[in-house]
Amino acid sequence: MGLSGMIETRNLGKSVDTSEGVLVILKGINICIEAGEAVAIVGASGSGKSTLLGLMAGLDSASSGEIILDNHLVSELDEEKRAVLRGQLVGFVFQSFQLLPSLTALENVMLPIELKGDDQAKKKATNLLERVGLEERWHHYPNQLSGGEQQRVAIARAFATEAQVLFADEPTGNLDTATGSKIVDLLFDLNREFSTTLVLVTHDERLASRCGRKIRLVGGEVVENEDTEDVVSA
Repeated sequence: MGLSGMIETRNLGKSVDTSEGVLVILKGINICIEAGEAVAIVGASGSGKSTLLGLMAGLDSASSGEIILDNHLVSELDEEKRAVLRGQLVGFVFQSFQLLPSLTALENVMLPIELKGDDQAKKKATNLLERVGLEERWHHYPNQLSGGEQQRVAIARAFATEAQVLFADEPTGNLDTATGSKIVDLLFDLNREFSTTLVLVTHDERLASRCGRKIRLVGGEVVENEDTEDVVSA
């Protein structure tokens, strides 16, 4: 296929049937994200940002076009095979944290490591919780942690399997400004440390400016795809 990027979409489209007819969410999306890049997907609410992220991550199936993730043609895989690929390649950080309430912070971070058959799960999870500043809170359950602490656990879990690609969907959306700023610093520090490809969906232009490139969606189409280096260095 002559693929070059870690993530590539070709004429990607997504539409759904509604009572009022077909709703087009994304159309003609052509982007390429190289390994190790940090890319922000920005746009107003309803522009298709989260839908695009979900398609690239293999969480949803496209209506048309192709998605390639690390040379795998995701758009031709069924849900079971997409799930296997996600487990091998992908980490997630969501706005709503999505921690399992019945597991402690340590157990939440250990789970994806254990699912990969790694017998060093506890050691790796403990080290990551120390890295995100929660070494004193590892035995607490999600409902005993603040929003910022829960997002720290979620970030530790995302990096736990040493995923090649990290998808983050509005990671500071449920946090106050000060806490959100600390979470962003942590996310980018770990991203550099692990040399992960980062794809970040956000409506926060300041957060987007910290990525190397910005892709802007309007009405389900790409209207801007440019480096943010001038912004970052300012």
